[in-house]
Amino acid sequence: MHWINWLIVVVYVVWVVVDGIRKSKDTDTVSGYFLANKSLSWWVVGLSVMATQLSAVTMIGTPGQGATDGMRFIQLYLGLPLAMVILGVTIVPLLHGSGVYTAYEYLERRFDARTRSLTAFLFLISRGLSAGAIMAAPGIVFSAVFGIPLVWAVALVGVPTVIYTMIGGVQAVAWADVKQMVLIVIVLVAIMIVLIVQMPVNPDEALRIAGATGRLQVFDFSFDLSERYTFWSGMIGGTFLMLSYFGTDQSQVQRYLAAKSTDEARSSLLMSAYWKIPLQALVLMVGVGVFVYYQFVRPPLLYNPAQEAAVVAERGPAYDALQSEYAEAFTLREAAALAVADASGDDATAAMEVFVAREADIQTIRGEALAMVEDVTGEASGDTNYIFPRFVLSELPIGLAGLFIAGVFAAAMSSIAAELNALSTTSTIDFYRRWWKPDADDAHYLAVSKGATVFWGLFACVVATYAATLGSLIEVVNRFGSFFYGSILGVFLLAMIPGAKSRGAFYGLIIGMATVGFVAFGTTIEFLWQNVIGAVVVVLVGVPLSRIGGDDPVDAGEA
Repeated sequence: MHWINWLIVVVYVVWVVVDGIRKSKDTDTVSGYFLANKSLSWWVVGLSVMATQLSAVTMIGTPGQGATDGMRFIQLYLGLPLAMVILGVTIVPLLHGSGVYTAYEYLERRFDARTRSLTAFLFLISRGLSAGAIMAAPGIVFSAVFGIPLVWAVALVGVPTVIYTMIGGVQAVAWADVKQMVLIVIVLVAIMIVLIVQMPVNPDEALRIAGATGRLQVFDFSFDLSERYTFWSGMIGGTFLMLSYFGTDQSQVQRYLAAKSTDEARSSLLMSAYWKIPLQALVLMVGVGVFVYYQFVRPPLLYNPAQEAAVVAERGPAYDALQSEYAEAFTLREAAALAVADASGDDATAAMEVFVAREADIQTIRGEALAMVEDVTGEASGDTNYIFPRFVLSELPIGLAGLFIAGVFAAAMSSIAAELNALSTTSTIDFYRRWWKPDADDAHYLAVSKGATVFWGLFACVVATYAATLGSLIEVVNRFGSFFYGSILGVFLLAMIPGAKSRGAFYGLIIGMATVGFVAFGTTIEFLWQNVIGAVVVVLVGVPLSRIGGDDPVDAGEA
């Protein structure tokens, strides 16, 4: 990579870290470190919430998702605006005015300590796994840039992030997110402009080519539980996912708990309701643009450079033969793409059919190459996450590539820092202070919190090396979350039902998780529906259990 790109990366990352820590105040107290003394403005919290979602995973995995699958992924977010409105009138005022540090503290007040601890434990596992997936995104970029093993690339990002999180607390995280959000939008718009300028066809023709492969199809109105992205899975499953993520996940709750007031906390969530879907559409369109660009500029047969090197070393002649076949197929597909761009009327339909056939030939050859990777390495061969980094490093002009790498690095640091900060807060408040040492001073709890940050940072690094092989990282994050989120949401829904008691909440949560486990591993029902199933089962089980056997030993009035 050119030295100018490196200079941009270093200057930007140093500025983000130094300025974020400089803006941090009162981090020597528990309230200042975890909640910024409830001093953050709505726009800071709002940008921080959005930046957590538009993370390094978004910058790496989502364009790859757009390049391989098109715009259908946007349906996942259809329920977001509705979820934000619901949260604004229910959970946000409930939690912000309760004086808690974590969402799970409230559950002890409403139910009992065991319900609080079980819910908090499930959050720790789910968010620890997701933090690993988020950490895998920059690891993939730096593995490609430096040609080093993924484990070292993950450590390159993870170690400084752990140190940064330990020092700055939630304020440093939030202010870094503001800068990250601005940079991400600038970089994405600039990349889209470069794609349009460098494309050998005009935008209308590019859209025609993308449309021929179905990549511009946004809505699928079929009601099929085994289909991953449909209008209904987004509106129903997506609403439950967003309700749980923004309403019960400490990494998000901690943001609006740090807002100055309940109204400012509501406003911060409404910012995501208005802007998240357009921004996600922009990211996916960048991926679609990369797909069209690669119709005319031959991409590598394998996008993962480490896998490519392993195959060349072990199966050189066979891979060379496959490369020759790929080159011939690419020439035919390029001609077919140009025919689609130029055709009109009845000729357009015939041209599209030829193009789709040529595209299928390319995917068949790619499938053979990916199978070769699995034979040689024994690893999963999906390389969706490497598509966009390879494009950036090989095709973008000097300076813009540096901004992208800087954005990935900063996005990774701020997003991972947010996750680690939430994991540390929950570990300290919901477990250490609750069960081991309830009367220590702030300095002691802050020391424990920093130790917890190190632990969860190491945990995330281990998960990251595995998550990178599981396919599109943006899907991996949502799959991890959907396994737990619905059942956790169900407990909070029970908390808003007057007659619900701790017995129903605790056992409802256990049965909800068991049901989701069966659905996830024993059926073909896609992950978005797991959020609905978990929440509904917890409520349907929890309400009748609350009415059995009289009053709980510990109920809302005694907790």
